[in-house]
Amino acid sequence: MLSVCIVNWNTRDYLRGCLASLYAHPPQGEPMEVIVVDNASDDGSAQMAATEFPQAVLIANANNTGYAEGNNQALARARGDVLLLLNPDVIVPPDALTRALAFLRARPDCGALGCRLIGPGGETQRSVRGFPGPLPVLWEFLGLSRLFPRSRVLGAYRMTYFDYDAAAEVDQPMGTFLMIPRPAFAQVGPMDPQFPVFFNEVDWCWRAKRDYGWRIWYTPDAAITHYGGGSTRQVRPAMTRESHRSLLRFYDKHYKGRLFPPLLWLIRAAVRLNEWRLTHHTP
Repeated sequence: MLSVCIVNWNTRDYLRGCLASLYAHPPQGEPMEVIVVDNASDDGSAQMAATEFPQAVLIANANNTGYAEGNNQALARARGDVLLLLNPDVIVPPDALTRALAFLRARPDCGALGCRLIGPGGETQRSVRGFPGPLPVLWEFLGLSRLFPRSRVLGAYRMTYFDYDAAAEVDQPMGTFLMIPRPAFAQVGPMDPQFPVFFNEVDWCWRAKRDYGWRIWYTPDAAITHYGGGSTRQVRPAMTRESHRSLLRFYDKHYKGRLFPPLLWLIRAAVRLNEWRLTHHTP
């Protein structure tokens, strides 16, 4: 069984389209359950899901628990042997789930799978990154990755050189679509709630790959339409700050005590400077 886990906050119309596409295009020959966690939306999302898609499991939170904890609520209810974390601002076309499941099941050592994300204009979105190691992050915030996008060294964080037309082992696909087999989830565990919005999937993939030896894959054979930022664009400045602060928490969790202290200080200063630049920039 495939268990689809969706965390929603104030994206009712996107959620409607996502659920409609899931039920119109389920995986072939495989049962599917859909679990929607609504984080106290005030746009009628929960009522819409309950009324128009009564076959879905709905968890309507009284408060916004965050993306990581919302996913953990859905994962705790999930019964499938394959788990899919899916954002509500996507449309799932025919065969996408079938193709993704086939790719995953052909690789017993695959701990998580990302697919091709297609923007509303038909463009392939950049959805794969490397882990945010100290030097890749510095190159990114110093702008070197933009100057030398084909460099595998200077573009290592955003993987600006990545070929989205070929399947490949990667570090961290975007959490918009992250398919996880039950054995990997049982070993790695739930998402860490100290990353409520950003870097939760990065932390999960890090633990899966670095701590337990699971392989993380990207496939272009399964593709979905992704509108992007349905929830976060509603509170963009706050989300920019949270993104940078989550990166600092990631460093506190995985690098503190392992990095030369002046290098860690330099990373933290670069992150803070980039946060200030983005939140104070006037177009």
